[in-house]
Amino acid sequence: MKPRVLVVDDEPGVRKALQRGLGAEGMDVVTAADGPSALRLAQTGAFDVLLLDIMLPGLSGYRVLQALRAQGVHTPVLLVSAKDGEIDQADGLDLGADGYLVKPFSFVVLVAQVRAVLRRAAAQGMRGPLRIGGLTVDRAAREVRWHDDPVALSPREFALLEVLAGRAGTVVTKDELLRAVWGDEQAATRNVVEVYVGYVRRKLDAAGAGAFVRTVRGHGYVASDPELDQVTTG
Repeated sequence: MKPRVLVVDDEPGVRKALQRGLGAEGMDVVTAADGPSALRLAQTGAFDVLLLDIMLPGLSGYRVLQALRAQGVHTPVLLVSAKDGEIDQADGLDLGADGYLVKPFSFVVLVAQVRAVLRRAAAQGMRGPLRIGGLTVDRAAREVRWHDDPVALSPREFALLEVLAGRAGTVVTKDELLRAVWGDEQAATRNVVEVYVGYVRRKLDAAGAGAFVRTVRGHGYVASDPELDQVTTG
C-alpha cells in the first residue's frame, strides 16, 4: 500500500506541484490549505507523514504541530518554511518536528527526507495495528485482515477504513471522512464517500465481516464488531 502524505501549504501551486511529484514517487497525497484544516485532518491519524508549512492562515504550522503533540498524535512531521534562521529551526524541532526544510528546497532532498522519516517511524513501530474484534488494520504494512484472511483494498479504501477503525464505536460523519481521506480535492463530494464506503463494505462482506461498517442514518458511519452494539456519536 502507498504511504499517505498530508501536504499543507497555502499556495495552490505548491500544493499541486507536491501532490503531482510525490504521487509520481508512489505516495498517496492529500492536501490542505490552512492550519485549522490541517489540524482536523492530522488528528485522524490517517497519515504516515505530514509536510507542514509554518506560515499558514488561521493557525500556524508551529501551533498545529504543538496541538498534535499535546494530543498524543505522533505522526512524523516535516516543517517547511522560508525562515532559515537557526532559532526558527530549533523552535520547530523542540516542538516535536522530525525535520525542517527551508524554501526553496530541492525536490530530491524532500523525497529523501520523507522516505527517511517513514523508515524511522516504521522501525519505531509508531503506527501499530488497529484491532476491532476480528478485524486488523495494520497501518505499518498497509494491510487489512479479517481474522487470518487478507482483505485487498485500494489505497483510498484503506485510508477510509483506517479512519473508521481508528474511531471504532463512534460515528464519523461524511464531512469528516471527506476531509480525512480526500482533503481539499475539488472533485471530491459527499457522494464519493458513499461510493467508497460501498466498495469497502462489499470487500469486507466477501471476507465474512458483512456488518462491520454500518450507516447511522442522519449522522454518518460507524465501524464496530458486528457482535457489539454500543455506538456513540461525535
